[in-house]
Amino acid sequence: MFDRRRFLRGAGIAATSATLYAGTGGRVFGTPSTPQPGAENPLLFRSPSMQPFVDELPTLPVLRGDHLDLVAASTRHRFHRDMGEVPALGYGGETYLGPTIERRVDEPLTVRFVNRIGAHPFAADMDTSLHGVAESYRTSPPCSLHLHGGVTPPDSDGHPERLVFPGQSAVHTFPLRQSASALWYHDHAMGITRTNVYAGLAGMVLLRDEFDTGEPGNPLGVPAGEFEVPLVLQEKLFTPEGNQNIRSTVVVPQGLWEGGAVGDVGVVNGRVWPQLEVARGLYRFRVLNAASFSLWNLFFGNHMRFWVIGNDHGLLDTPVAVQKLLLEPGERVDLLVDFSGLEPGETVELRNDEPPPFQAAILGEVAMPMFCRFRIGDRRGFNGSVPQRLRGGPGLPPALPPLETPDLVRNLTISQPYELRDPPSIMALNNITFDNSDIEMPRQGTVEQWNLINITPDPHPIHIHLVNFRILARTALRTVDYQLANPQPAVGVKWTPSAENFLAGPQQPPAEWESGWKDIVRVEAGTVTRIIVRFPTAEELGFDPDATFSRTPSTEDGDPAMRDHGGHDMSPAHAHSRDNELQGYVWHCHLLDHEDHDMMLKYRTVANEPG
Repeated sequence: MFDRRRFLRGAGIAATSATLYAGTGGRVFGTPSTPQPGAENPLLFRSPSMQPFVDELPTLPVLRGDHLDLVAASTRHRFHRDMGEVPALGYGGETYLGPTIERRVDEPLTVRFVNRIGAHPFAADMDTSLHGVAESYRTSPPCSLHLHGGVTPPDSDGHPERLVFPGQSAVHTFPLRQSASALWYHDHAMGITRTNVYAGLAGMVLLRDEFDTGEPGNPLGVPAGEFEVPLVLQEKLFTPEGNQNIRSTVVVPQGLWEGGAVGDVGVVNGRVWPQLEVARGLYRFRVLNAASFSLWNLFFGNHMRFWVIGNDHGLLDTPVAVQKLLLEPGERVDLLVDFSGLEPGETVELRNDEPPPFQAAILGEVAMPMFCRFRIGDRRGFNGSVPQRLRGGPGLPPALPPLETPDLVRNLTISQPYELRDPPSIMALNNITFDNSDIEMPRQGTVEQWNLINITPDPHPIHIHLVNFRILARTALRTVDYQLANPQPAVGVKWTPSAENFLAGPQQPPAEWESGWKDIVRVEAGTVTRIIVRFPTAEELGFDPDATFSRTPSTEDGDPAMRDHGGHDMSPAHAHSRDNELQGYVWHCHLLDHEDHDMMLKYRTVANEPG
């Protein structure tokens, strides 16, 4: 999966890596609540030892209103009590991450987005061989604001090629004609999405309606106010000096694409291993996996049960009791957690035990073990019970509809081709790169079944802009037989053979807590994951999803930029040329290194002809 492959061609280095790891134990942990640094693995970067639970969980600021300003800016941030302030990015002008935006559904939101970033915290880590990345990005990095999960007009969706450079601004219109849910916003600039998001360009959006009001006494009977807490989860590496580190291994030289770094410390709302004092009662946690790379298996250290009441696009019909769940980058989950059975002074951690992918583990990488700790206080909190129903009853929103019958079945592939190129590995959808014109063109108003065929040994979270969908099933795939029968051509030739004759077992339905509306799906290694997607019409949306739009934003004074930082002519005459037009949306892997190289494709949803 990694560009590390160029260094792991021989079995010698791989064996040495495994031996070194076995001898050192990587980073080991003693008691369940106290991480202890182990001997260092010479192939890996490790964060300095930090005492957990010495910082309180930060409360993210909240923004409300019809018209908002979001300013992406350079800042300095303290991630841990014992660390100094270090370079970072944020959407608040002087803060890491961004404020939580609250808004009612069906009430449009206008955001004026401004880029005031200086030199990038990861300037030396940018790989200028990737698609679209210019040398100037190190000191003048562009941004592209994307409302993840938003049903958004194409010119406001954060297209990766509609770049806003320092000194420029862009106005985004979000109709928000969609269900109450937790969305998030983050950067989406071509080729540097990971460096921008990892540095801090991410924030949550909570959409409310007449049922999920966010107020005490809401019709759903769920906790609100201080008992509803957004949790933005990340995992990171830090340098010995305390700076954020986007590299995980010395095997890949600085400035080259790595493919995904596994962190060794948990960060929640911008703090390393924080603690939150909770009242004895029920809490609602709006959880976001804002990591660049890692899939987590989340559970509480005492293995107590909790309830999933919603995921990416809103509520489930009924709460689902679980003791653990898998959460991929980009996914959101809406949880109810009951602390009433614990005694004052007791503590419990939110933990993870999902091992890293094989190609990371062979270098000695291990699971990042935890995120935060909850300390039980003396006072009583929200004393309501877990609701019996969330949809489909009196005074509740309608029940989830049955899955629709598709008008068209579409096969799409996920692969990691290895070629004699630099870098030799690339992440691919349909075996083509982002600039390929052979894209999917589903027809507006139709329902499609997308068969996501993953021949790689790793899971990939696949995200589709504009639409939401339902998961139909996952089925194991005989990947070797599939590839022998359908030899994969050179990168650049579309490759989407059907997998129906190479299935290795029955269809497995999604987990019960995955049964709602989604915009991102975990496509397991060596499987076919089927999703049902409806592509809405322009009339339903209130805008034309296939409209062309300019890639050129405005400067802060409203005039078009004369030249972007890649040296392209952006004069008014060129701004109206066909070369400056963009159209449609994108779909991609939400492992951000994969998205940057090159696991992202364009698609259009057209009014008449099928794709």
